[in-house]
Amino acid sequence: MALFDLPLEQLRSYLPDRDEPADFDEFWTRTLAEAREFDSAAEFTRYDLPLASVDVYDVSFAGWGGHRINGWFLVPRGAEGPVPCVMHYIGYSGGRGFPKDHLGWPAVGYAVFVMETRGHGGANPGSPGVTGDPYGGDNAQAPGMMTRGILDPDQYYYRRVFTDAVRAVDVAAAHPAVDASRIVASGGSQGGGIAQAAAALHPSIKAALIDVPFLTHFRRAVEITDRDPYQEIVRFLSTRRDSAEQVFRTLSYFDGVNFAARGQVPALYSVALMDQVCPPSTVFAAYNHWRGPKEISVWPWNGHEGGGGFQSEEQIHYLHKLLTDG
Repeated sequence: MALFDLPLEQLRSYLPDRDEPADFDEFWTRTLAEAREFDSAAEFTRYDLPLASVDVYDVSFAGWGGHRINGWFLVPRGAEGPVPCVMHYIGYSGGRGFPKDHLGWPAVGYAVFVMETRGHGGANPGSPGVTGDPYGGDNAQAPGMMTRGILDPDQYYYRRVFTDAVRAVDVAAAHPAVDASRIVASGGSQGGGIAQAAAALHPSIKAALIDVPFLTHFRRAVEITDRDPYQEIVRFLSTRRDSAEQVFRTLSYFDGVNFAARGQVPALYSVALMDQVCPPSTVFAAYNHWRGPKEISVWPWNGHEGGGGFQSEEQIHYLHKLLTDG
């Protein structure tokens, strides 16, 4: 592990041009309108776990295409009135895991809504999942999710995932235990990329916690890192050599830099300068384009683990100040 990207002083001012399709906003307006034609049909089933101060619910709801998406909902027991809710989106390959993995925010006094990423969690024994992806797209793909449906924005995998994320916010905002004016999008890596998109797409999001975000500044990422999951795109292009223009056109509808340019709520980012999975310049590209109030935690000697527990404590302080004083 070594410093391989731009120096920090250059990263702080790194503001690349955005590759944005002219119909970006129309695409997402149409996508979300289609998804909301399905009733969310949310189900919160009490989960039998003898915790003294937290109530746990096994959640399912209708995401993109009406497909059932699973998750957890944890809320402090006996809270007086609705509480803030942190939407937690999960990193690549992980499922929703176990309720015990998500006790941090309820300990602070907030609810947490953990949305499972469709199709993930089937090969991660530490974070198993149960949600499938019934829709695969028409093109053959490289192993993994990055190239599923990548030749057409309407079929691309992350169209479904980002839509699921927005629908999850709809469901959380409607729950009587949640203060719909204090909903926060959060996640790391893939989860950070999803949180970045959700915060730009859903007006109920109050703030965003975006750690070492994936799915951001695609073109630069695939050119400077040889690590997965970005390398799934490279392997695909190595066999579909005539498809680069089409591939990057699709990715432009899902690029975190374009969502960041629409992000207006307060955001706390994090970046690790030795991160070869989500290179620092890709994180700063989004951070520097973010329109709302923003802060970034820089971890100079870390890789993709980022700030770990140190960053979690910063997030607690950040939200406490924001949601109490703001």
